[in-house]
Amino acid sequence: MNKIIDFSTFSSIKIGPCVEVLVIDKIAPLPPSYIIIGGSNNLLVSPNPPPLAILDKSFDFIKKEQNVLHVGGSTPSGKILCFAKKNNLAGFELMQKLPGTIGGMLKMNAGLKEWEVFNNLIAIRTENGWIEKKDIPHGYRYADFKGIVFEATFTCKDGFNETLLAMFKRLRENQPNFPSAGSCFKNPPNNFAGKLIQEVGLKGKRIGNMAFSDQHANFLINLGGGTFEEAIELINLAKEEVFNRFQVRLEEEIIVL
Repeated sequence: MNKIIDFSTFSSIKIGPCVEVLVIDKIAPLPPSYIIIGGSNNLLVSPNPPPLAILDKSFDFIKKEQNVLHVGGSTPSGKILCFAKKNNLAGFELMQKLPGTIGGMLKMNAGLKEWEVFNNLIAIRTENGWIEKKDIPHGYRYADFKGIVFEATFTCKDGFNETLLAMFKRLRENQPNFPSAGSCFKNPPNNFAGKLIQEVGLKGKRIGNMAFSDQHANFLINLGGGTFEEAIELINLAKEEVFNRFQVRLEEEIIVL
């Protein structure tokens, strides 16, 4: 089954063409050359992307069995946060900060400083079966496993932390209100991408209708009608300027398709 997705409205950065996307409605391998997308919260989709696929809504579920939380791969973070709050479950407060689906979040081990989505993970179910956390190499902004996340299990315990939730809310308030794909670059070791971008004079830098936010330099924002080409020009400019000044190679956190 296929569906048409307009990435200029579907993606969080509001850039991209209308594309026919394959809908995966059963646990099976992804066809060769296809790339799975989640909620499109960290994607920059080109005018000619590779073949794309998305999980069916049947993989949007949450169920608690004793001290284990089962979450479907297409379940959005907001739904997980609401479930955790309603059921007084600790460890899911960071979902306030992280938009997207659990599958996409696990693919990049999304998080903030010491709070990462892998922290409470037990295992991931792919088309090849279950993979335990201990068998998945992972770290800051990466997780090394093959396949589609159809389901994930997490340890859960009582004690939803409203103080932690409030902290994540405050951090989110510091983010720009314009459409973006979140952090554009990963933080280099012992440094901050936003700080480096600011120090080379690119905070607030605008090309066409795309810009590095003057509120947070590591956010590439769409001021309205921004294009893929303008976004790529800014990304390449930041990488070049930061390397020339500091000999630091910025690595994209945003996924370019």
